[in-house]
Amino acid sequence: MSPALTIRPYSEGALAQAAGKLRAGELVAFPTETVYGLGADATNKDAVAGIFAAKQRPSFNPLISHFPDRDAAARHAVFDDRADKLAAAFWPGALSLVLPKRDDSDICELTTAGLPSIAVRVPAHDMARALLRAADRPIAAPSANRSGRISPTMAGHVAASLGNAVSMILDGGPCGVGLESTVIDLTTDRVVMLRPGGITAEQIKAVLDCDIVMASADDNAPKSPGMMTSHYAPGLPVRLDATEPDANIGDEVLLAFGPECATRGFAKVLWLSKTGDDREAAANLFALLHQADQSRVKGIAVAPIPHQGLGIAINDRMKRAAAPRIPATDAD
Repeated sequence: MSPALTIRPYSEGALAQAAGKLRAGELVAFPTETVYGLGADATNKDAVAGIFAAKQRPSFNPLISHFPDRDAAARHAVFDDRADKLAAAFWPGALSLVLPKRDDSDICELTTAGLPSIAVRVPAHDMARALLRAADRPIAAPSANRSGRISPTMAGHVAASLGNAVSMILDGGPCGVGLESTVIDLTTDRVVMLRPGGITAEQIKAVLDCDIVMASADDNAPKSPGMMTSHYAPGLPVRLDATEPDANIGDEVLLAFGPECATRGFAKVLWLSKTGDDREAAANLFALLHQADQSRVKGIAVAPIPHQGLGIAINDRMKRAAAPRIPATDAD
């Protein structure tokens, strides 16, 4: 029988307990500024296997390894000029870099899905970095939810999705950014955005002064998390660019955006942002998706969101949420 799940608000004692569990090979969910991560010692193949089992995630889908600072990440990944510029500009923060893996790295192959590259990030959340320092080892941490489902931005979302599959949840309250990190691939001469997120393409381009290539979905050999066609999916069907109710569906919850948004006729309205603020909408997105999914309706409608700034990442998440569902063992 699985041990009872422990949920503890932040304290020095809770932090020490969580770090001890990670060093012992157990799974610990913890907050970052993006979403809650499901952490395991990235050098321990049995611990990392526990992530895949808990999430019901395919082993060909690599994980992001988290570090307290750039120098710790550089002990496992090869940084070039571009990586150093991006790290200086955005770390700690909502940016993950896919870089060549160092030959002497002890991060296990299950973490990197056997690829010669490794995804690394330094989170901006103070509690997350304190935990990484206390654990004193790289922590692999995808979003703390069943694979392919809505990402968690509160401790309660983690508990509802994973239950006793996780040993402990370190509760740091709601996540501030609310979208997963942007993932940039620097393993070739091109700069490729594998997943849009909390750092925009415009911000990346401003630092590197180069074109950004947008990667396509990959259901077979993704180079980073968040590249599967179907992802972030609630139980209810999702309809995009909704400007009015759909009589063929019936009752729907509307995720509304902007002062001109038409809301009449929907069974329920949840506001991503009444003012059309993309940062507010990103922070609210997953929490409202969880709330909408628990409503007694037949579907979720999403109002049009301008495809610029963080709207690109929001639309990416909603497109994957609305995609035809594939079995959980084939999604992330």
